[in-house]
Amino acid sequence: MNASVELASSSASQRGELAWVDGVLIPRHSLAVPVGDMGFVLGATVTEQLRTFHGRLFLPDAHRDRLRESLATVGIQSGQSLDEVFAAAAEVAIHNHAAGPATGDLGLVIFVTPGDQPSQHGGRGSSPRTVIHTFPLAFRLWADAYAAGMSLCSVSVRQVPDACWPVQAKVRSRLHYFLADREAQASEPGSRAVICHLDGRVSETSTANIAIVRDGTILVPMPADALAGVSLACAESLAESLGLRWQAQSLSEADLADADEILLTSTPNCILPATRFNGRAVGTGRPGPIYQSLLAAWSSLVGLDIAAQARSEASVST
Repeated sequence: MNASVELASSSASQRGELAWVDGVLIPRHSLAVPVGDMGFVLGATVTEQLRTFHGRLFLPDAHRDRLRESLATVGIQSGQSLDEVFAAAAEVAIHNHAAGPATGDLGLVIFVTPGDQPSQHGGRGSSPRTVIHTFPLAFRLWADAYAAGMSLCSVSVRQVPDACWPVQAKVRSRLHYFLADREAQASEPGSRAVICHLDGRVSETSTANIAIVRDGTILVPMPADALAGVSLACAESLAESLGLRWQAQSLSEADLADADEILLTSTPNCILPATRFNGRAVGTGRPGPIYQSLLAAWSSLVGLDIAAQARSEASVST
């Protein structure tokens, strides 16, 4: 970190959890972004969400690379190098893990906006705005799903076409996620929406990448069909280490309905099984053997029982 950040850290560290804005550490409770920022006015925000294990960021290099690609796609350039941003993110995570009230691991968000919208700031814009903040992971939202699974539903809401913005850009313009999940939960409370392209190709859910298992092979959407998931790539690496077959191909909702297992990968919970699709059981209706193998391998990789941590932290928060 540079000298100004270190100076800010020395004073702010006495006030509990920290956030980072454009190279300066501030108390987390003081974090604010102007309502006239283009991230709010236009939804023009590029973002990455990471999580910690044992208080340290998991897979930061992969998240940094994806953030770099998203920024280039959207045409926003952070005022700081991404190496500086991720060095700051690592320090914020370590500090907040020690300073925060929660004992469990954290989620960490990095977001970059184009800066102020000139029409709401007297005709003057600003430099891009880069922010880092953390929050306690909401383990209670998914703790039971490691054993019971998730429910998925088909919806009428479609994925945003590439003519609007590429699916590979991780951005905060997510109204379609909100509408899709609202439709899914009206159909089956507690379920998540399966979001497809206009031509029926399965893309993702609002919170996770999708993979299916059929005849012992893990099948995932083609790269053009869904956001390149950091957790999905981790699952692929673990599958290779376990000798499991992995194949990319475009998937349909019929493929999901006929799957032996459905796997959901995302940063906060790593990997979860979907055990219901459109009101019917997936496979046996219980988490399957490939999911169990991948979860065990993931736990070994990070040095803790991921499902047990979630159950423990959920009971504490309750």
